[in-house]
Amino acid sequence: MSVRAIPLLVLAFVLYNAIVLTMGLEALTKEIFHLRLLSGGEWVFTWGDFILLATLILLFIEIVKSTFTTTSTLIDHALSMVVFVAVGVEFLTIPQAATSIFFLILIATMIDVIGGYTIGIRVARRDLNIGADQ
Repeated sequence: MSVRAIPLLVLAFVLYNAIVLTMGLEALTKEIFHLRLLSGGEWVFTWGDFILLATLILLFIEIVKSTFTTTSTLIDHALSMVVFVAVGVEFLTIPQAATSIFFLILIATMIDVIGGYTIGIRVARRDLNIGADQ
């Protein structure tokens, strides 16, 4: 099994747990930095925002990874389902996971699973059609 077969969204799952379980739920609202914008408004970037940003970047990489048709891609899809189930179980059973940020991580893992399988099927169908023309 190659390293590419590991679903990257597990990093968002681990990051959330590392922050919340070590520093508490209030850590999600702690400021990392703030900027004064040209409008005069203040933009505050928190740890919760950082987790969501990391999740979105990892989701993009996962969607790009699903466009390849290799054996490790099949393993990645299966492991993505395992991550989705683990995130879902934690969301339903652990009080510290009952936040909107964690729910959005859950939705990102669901999009990874559904998108990965859908894109994988489309790419495989395209590969079969190209092979049939030769």
